[in-house]
Amino acid sequence: MEQATAQQASVNIVTEVPGPKSRELAARSAAALADALSLVHPVFVESAQGATVTDVDGNTFIDWIGGVGVLNVGHSHPAVVEAIIEQARRFTHTDYTIVPYEPYVRLCERLNASATPIEGPKKAALFNTGAETVENAVKIARVATGRQGVICFSGAFHGRSLMAMTLTSKVHPYRAGFGPYAPEVYRAPYANPFDFDGDEQAATAYALGELKKMAKTHFATESIAALVVEPIQGEGGFIVPPTAFLHGLRAFCDEHGIVFVVDEVQSGMGRTGTIWASEQLGVKPDLLLSAKSIAAGIPLGAIIGKASIMDRVPDSGIGGTYPGNPVACQAAHAVLDAFEGGLLDQAKELGRKLEAAFAELKDADDGISDSRGLGPMRALEFSKPGTKDPDPARLDAVQAHAQQHGLLMHKAGVGGNILRVLVPLVLTDAQLDESIAILRAALEATR
Repeated sequence: MEQATAQQASVNIVTEVPGPKSRELAARSAAALADALSLVHPVFVESAQGATVTDVDGNTFIDWIGGVGVLNVGHSHPAVVEAIIEQARRFTHTDYTIVPYEPYVRLCERLNASATPIEGPKKAALFNTGAETVENAVKIARVATGRQGVICFSGAFHGRSLMAMTLTSKVHPYRAGFGPYAPEVYRAPYANPFDFDGDEQAATAYALGELKKMAKTHFATESIAALVVEPIQGEGGFIVPPTAFLHGLRAFCDEHGIVFVVDEVQSGMGRTGTIWASEQLGVKPDLLLSAKSIAAGIPLGAIIGKASIMDRVPDSGIGGTYPGNPVACQAAHAVLDAFEGGLLDQAKELGRKLEAAFAELKDADDGISDSRGLGPMRALEFSKPGTKDPDPARLDAVQAHAQQHGLLMHKAGVGGNILRVLVPLVLTDAQLDESIAILRAALEATR
């Protein structure tokens, strides 16, 4: 089902930003909510369609954030909305393992079929969030191997629950003050070509070399249950590693009997132009993790893995009250239908156009030190001119200027200097052109 033409509405700013109604709500928010729940864009949404959001003051913005990677099929996709309503009329909850239902089974079947990067027979289990998939993947790997240790990477983000937070790399705001962390976790370097002036071979050699050194100085390989990696780092700055690095990790896991866990919570569900980034990168996981855009905003996560590993967990060893909620399952079916109906082709074309536009912006601005990504999962890195020193202040100014003119953006990176694009894949050509024009004006205004 195609998106309604209402999504094609252009930016329309009718009040100051934020407007009076949003300011009033922001004041109420500050009084009622914990201070930790600060607002990146204090424009309170009234409605959203496709790639645009309209706030309570009547201002319409183009949304490059997509619920932080949750709305790859767009806001209020008609088929998703219809699926949610239809299922809610029938029943909203039972707990699948108590009183089961067909949409859960069918969704796992479809996910297993989609997970072509995993070799051999596959099985799946559903959860609520990306963090839950990480927590449970570690549990599964530990049972399957009889080991405890976990390897993760610099720059990683895997969530905010205990194990997920421990695996996450950025200290502020995600880890500071929240210890002690989960034990037996070891952090290795991630292969980032930017650190080696674009030399992928050097980046790979360094990262894999350091991992092998750690096997002598930090951990015993026979004690490691799982290696958890993002095939493209999300919060870490949209870092696309060399494929040789990922293949080297696969070989390391094979050599030492370690479960290879690939976290596609942000890079999956069409974000890179294929259902899984692993398809393009040639990565072959043992366990593949999904959440975010899998159900277009309804909480849902999934682990898809080799049946020989998934079936090592004893009865009721994984699960919970809400995982695989029937409303979320039906939303996910509508999401997969959208991808099968041509959205992936649209995503690929959007990726090509964003790549070309970002290359031009980088060439014209000496404060942009890198343009990178895979498909429509794209980023710009802001550094102080002539250096690689992060320039988060410049990006903050760019983001603020763009907000005032109708474009909502979000940043990432350990240094807070990466502009990341998680725009709904239904963005029209006209909206893309308008977005780039707003971004270009923001860059010019903040030089």
